[in-house]
Amino acid sequence: MRDDLIIVKAKITMKATEEGGRYHGFKSGYRPNHIFEMPVVLNNFITYIGDIQFDDQDLIDPGETKIVTVRFLKVKEIEKYIKVGQKWFINEAALNIGVGEILEIL
Repeated sequence: MRDDLIIVKAKITMKATEEGGRYHGFKSGYRPNHIFEMPVVLNNFITYIGDIQFDDQDLIDPGETKIVTVRFLKVKEIEKYIKVGQKWFINEAALNIGVGEILEIL
C-alpha cells in the first residue's frame, strides 16, 4: 500500500447496455466515480477518486464481470468503507454503470 493510495482487489460487474450501462467497454486506467452510499436525494451523493486496473485483459465490455485492482485516492472519509465484502456503485456522473465488491485489501 502506498501512503497516498488504498489498493484493493475487487470484482466489478458492468451493466449491459440494455440495462442502462455504457455502449462501449473501457480500458485499464479508467477513472469513474465511486459511490459507497447512495443518498435518498440523488443530487447529493459523495464520490471518491479511484482508477480501475486490469491484471490480465485490455478491456471490460458492458455486461461483463472481472476481477480487477482498484486504486483509491486515500482520503479520511473513504477509509470507513474499505473492508472485504464492501460493495459500491460505479458511475459516470449520475449514471450508474456497474457495481464493485472488495475481495481483498492489498
